[in-house]
Amino acid sequence: MDVIKVPVVEEILSANDQLAVANRELLDANKVFGVNIMSSPGSGKTSTIVATQERLKDSLRLGMVDGDIATTIDADRAAEAGMQAVQINTGGNCHLDAVMVSQGIRSLKLEDLDLMIIENVGNLICPSSFKLGTHISVLIASVPEGADKPYKYPPMYRGVDAVIINKIDVLPYFDFDMDYFVKGVEMLNPGVKSFPISNKTGEGLDAWADWLYEQVAAYQQSAAE
Repeated sequence: MDVIKVPVVEEILSANDQLAVANRELLDANKVFGVNIMSSPGSGKTSTIVATQERLKDSLRLGMVDGDIATTIDADRAAEAGMQAVQINTGGNCHLDAVMVSQGIRSLKLEDLDLMIIENVGNLICPSSFKLGTHISVLIASVPEGADKPYKYPPMYRGVDAVIINKIDVLPYFDFDMDYFVKGVEMLNPGVKSFPISNKTGEGLDAWADWLYEQVAAYQQSAAE
């Protein structure tokens, strides 16, 4: 008797991609630029988002959709920094998907935003497989994680528009080979923008914020034409 194969994964991803398109259309209808930020746990996603808000708050209106297995800690930090913030608790899921993000987007006042940042669940595997409907994706790596992560988790690095290397203030205390890291990233994603930063000292954050502002400004200009 022949074995019947059911393409469950393909069907799930196809349905997710369709809803991701709807999410993008909703953002575009409100002229809101969407960014999906991914990383491993503890790399500094929330700290980077809050630092970005501090640098862009006088020129852009920022909102955040935060994905976590539990708690509202990160969304609370964003709200305290002056951002619209929505918390999505995944109940154990290791990533956000377009369904969850759709609910989060609709909980924001999009008419009052220029930029929406999604803080994905801390994980270097699952998030890369699920489109959310954002305009760009950004990966945050951190020095304590080690320089081998592009080689161990290539799908995460292959599809992003920018890579942030956080916690460069501790470079003297870790055996982190920056050249080896950058080489791995370049092999997977030639020409990708990279931003070495420190949320503790502020080094590199202005360059990151300026680049992000340029992406939003170019998007808004295109949307107005």
